[in-house]
Amino acid sequence: MTTAPLGFLLTNGVVSDPSTTPPVTTFLEAHPGAYTTSRTHNNASLLLFWERHLKRLAESVRILYNANTQLLFGPNKTLVPLPSLAAESLLLRSRVGDLVNDSMNKVLPVALEGRSDGEELSITTLVSGNLGRLGESGDLELDRNDEALDVSIYVGIYVPPVFGVRGNGAQLAVVGRGRDVAAAKYSDWVRIRKPLERLRPPSGTELLLSNDGDRILEGSVSNFFVVCRKEDNEAKEQTIDCFEVQTAPISDGVLPGIIRQLVIEVCLSKGIPFREVAPLWSEHEFWEEAFITSSLRLMQHAETVCSKFMGITAWQLLEGYIMEGEAV
Repeated sequence: MTTAPLGFLLTNGVVSDPSTTPPVTTFLEAHPGAYTTSRTHNNASLLLFWERHLKRLAESVRILYNANTQLLFGPNKTLVPLPSLAAESLLLRSRVGDLVNDSMNKVLPVALEGRSDGEELSITTLVSGNLGRLGESGDLELDRNDEALDVSIYVGIYVPPVFGVRGNGAQLAVVGRGRDVAAAKYSDWVRIRKPLERLRPPSGTELLLSNDGDRILEGSVSNFFVVCRKEDNEAKEQTIDCFEVQTAPISDGVLPGIIRQLVIEVCLSKGIPFREVAPLWSEHEFWEEAFITSSLRLMQHAETVCSKFMGITAWQLLEGYIMEGEAV
């Protein structure tokens, strides 16, 4: 998997010079807000699950606005108490969709000209609150004020990994605790997860999160699934009913990933046993398969899952425990 270090960035209708555009992670670290990342498919002929991404983006804006305005407007912002936005706000979803689609229509044709045949586009959309443009009442006033929300779209080149090829699987390591405000996808997480990166094993490709070292919640940029053999299964011939697919529920504090939801829908429609429960590392001997999902990688087989680093748990590393007589 490769992503071009530079890309096309559009903010509030203006496309930046690609030669001065920072990497997408640098851009996200520097700007607050709710975001989502999708990509094209079939030689950039279509956007994958775009309407689902727009719906989740609007929901992330609503959650941040209601629960933690600094994640939407930026740190050190003094805000008077704001009226809350109702769940399933159709007006918010409509406004966010209109603003984002308008921006997409401006930047996508430019980005398509810059790609080579066989390359796909990664598309990261960030929606931030503009404190200086709030309505007189101090709220978003969605019915008559589009300027209270800033929209940026970052488009890069993406080459998907070939599925099923040895060596292209994920190398997973459990290294840290779950996210706050996990139901929303927000840019500050790019900065918050940096200390976890220092705990990444040399061969690790994705980091898993858990609050207790046993119940695995999700990856730092993905959702985590296992195919688990049922403990009470004593059948001599294994059938689909001998196993179940498991992933942590949203209520445990995980991101409602787009591909996560699609996997759930496929399991339910095909009669594949499925249970929303956090996979337990203490029961990993029952795991027959593990995989992660994300909007870029879609689904990726896990080749290894590591729960310890250098013989001690990641929680010991994070909390400064003693290893071999020396402070970590």
